[in-house]
Amino acid sequence: MIYRQVFDVINAGLVILDKDLRVCYWNRWMTKHSGIDCGDIVGSQLRDFFPDVYTKYFDRSIKSVFKFGNFVFMSQKLHKYLFKFPKNVSCFQSMQQSVTMGPIRERDNAISHAFIVIQDVTEIAAYDRKIREINIKDGLTGVYNRRYFESRLKDEFDRHKRYCHPLSLIMFDIDHFKSINDTYGHQYGDFVLKKISSTAIEMLRVNDMLARYGGEEFCCILPETTISSAMMVAERIRKNVETQDNNFTTIDASATTTTTSAKVTISLGVSELCEITNTCEHLLKKADDALYTAKREGRNRVVSMSLF
Repeated sequence: MIYRQVFDVINAGLVILDKDLRVCYWNRWMTKHSGIDCGDIVGSQLRDFFPDVYTKYFDRSIKSVFKFGNFVFMSQKLHKYLFKFPKNVSCFQSMQQSVTMGPIRERDNAISHAFIVIQDVTEIAAYDRKIREINIKDGLTGVYNRRYFESRLKDEFDRHKRYCHPLSLIMFDIDHFKSINDTYGHQYGDFVLKKISSTAIEMLRVNDMLARYGGEEFCCILPETTISSAMMVAERIRKNVETQDNNFTTIDASATTTTTSAKVTISLGVSELCEITNTCEHLLKKADDALYTAKREGRNRVVSMSLF
């Protein structure tokens, strides 16, 4: 191949397949990231080395290249990658790839081969994810922010209302938080916010969602959860917050170590979606009403609003 020298120095992977999907060319970039030498893979079926590549989408796409001469683009956002190459960059364990496939024609315009070009877009994908997280997460606690919470709540409400599945909310805030700030300082108050949000997350499932609703107030979305189950989750969160140590250590300019510790409690309100709940705002208000009932009744307790 007269262009081999060029193909071997480009910063992208290049694979050429014949109609039987045997590898005819494998450039240096592919060798570098796969650990498979060109001489070892050329002449072999791609499937023999990368069986995971053969998804329904890939099979359909490569057939369209050979049959119709189509060009196919596989975006990272939809497909993540074609070849599973290692790439330990922040949130990704595998290289994120943008892939292009297309036909190679002979002089008579007949399609004899297909090319696959693979570009490493891991850094770009990691940056995009970071920007997205900045937009949807609270900068102090790392949980979701109110704007994203309200968007997710509407989506979950619509979905569960349509299919008549249970959906519950837990709203809670920190008891006497102003007093904590006034007594121990805002730095300790920030520590308490982070500690409690972390404790709450440990009590939730992967599909549940915790958001900082405002100030010292948080809200949890619990899909596929009845109010009785949500009450149990809320009680576990309350007990863990009540019993945990909140030790915060600081070191001043003279290298003196100071540890601040205080017991903290939370009040929680729980509500559940039901047939006459017409809006997600109604569901949220009932959780909020339950929370304020818990505070009026003495704080450090869970109250539910199951009647709508």
